[in-house]
Amino acid sequence: MRIRPADTADAASVTELLHQLGYPQDGAAATASRIRAWGEDPSSAAYVADADGDVLGLIAVHISPFFERTGCWGRIVALVVSERVRGQGVGGRLVEAAEAFAVRHGCLRMEVTSSDRRHDAHAFYRRLGYLDQRGSSSRFLGDLPRPS
Repeated sequence: MRIRPADTADAASVTELLHQLGYPQDGAAATASRIRAWGEDPSSAAYVADADGDVLGLIAVHISPFFERTGCWGRIVALVVSERVRGQGVGGRLVEAAEAFAVRHGCLRMEVTSSDRRHDAHAFYRRLGYLDQRGSSSRFLGDLPRPS
């Protein structure tokens, strides 16, 4: 298995992985467009775990500058491993790739959010040394109007 940048040719596999995560997609063409956009953005990266052409997992990471101090932080925006290979180290290898991308960009910290119902994911992040911030910070979301 190797970790490599996602390519538009991976779109069908990535679409299926995101569906397994609970995010139905608008089709492989829309997924390919997002993969292309992430590949063109120097502050973003998407990687796949590839086993001889079989895409086993995906991670997407984005770099954001701090405003209140010097430096930046990385955010894992998406992480999914195929249901058939979970627990076999694929996720850890993908996180390593995202963290390496963040370090190359001078990041001081990584962040990831995970739905409260994803207990296995929470245990996974804890095993990797991520600290649970529940109770010390909250996440707020607000929808914006679509541009006309």
